[in-house]
Amino acid sequence: MLRLRECVFSRLLPPSSTSAISPLLRLLSASASPNPGGFAVEEYLVATCGLTRAQAIKASKKLAHLKTPDKPNAVLAFLSGLGLSGADVAAVVAKDPRLLCAKVDKTLAPKAVGLAGIGLSRHEIARLVSLGPECFRSRHIVSKLQYYHPLFGSFHNFLRA
Repeated sequence: MLRLRECVFSRLLPPSSTSAISPLLRLLSASASPNPGGFAVEEYLVATCGLTRAQAIKASKKLAHLKTPDKPNAVLAFLSGLGLSGADVAAVVAKDPRLLCAKVDKTLAPKAVGLAGIGLSRHEIARLVSLGPECFRSRHIVSKLQYYHPLFGSFHNFLRA
């Protein structure tokens, strides 16, 4: 973005004034941090979610908009409430970092209730989340499983298919 700003300034200003602004732009770009005084997403992913540094760097690109750990903390509490271990949570977050942005009360909990309503146990819901966290964020997961569950006879048969 700073490079774009530099390019725009160089096009708008005459060459003599651009040279005077360039040191200022360099100073601004050097002093600008990606998340000044805010929530350090990458550190949070390593310390709290158990991701490796490489996984955290990759995942943090999808979570750069997070300003506080409130939503991620609520999601982590929800996942551990389902019975996922720390390693399972790390794997889920590595597969789908955007799950940490979901609203537990409006998105995740109603889906868990809906899945329990069609006969899935808490363990089966946790397994579903760990196998396909991006599917768990889908709006239609409950209705799709409600359709497929009787066709396969059991959740185990559904997972094998």
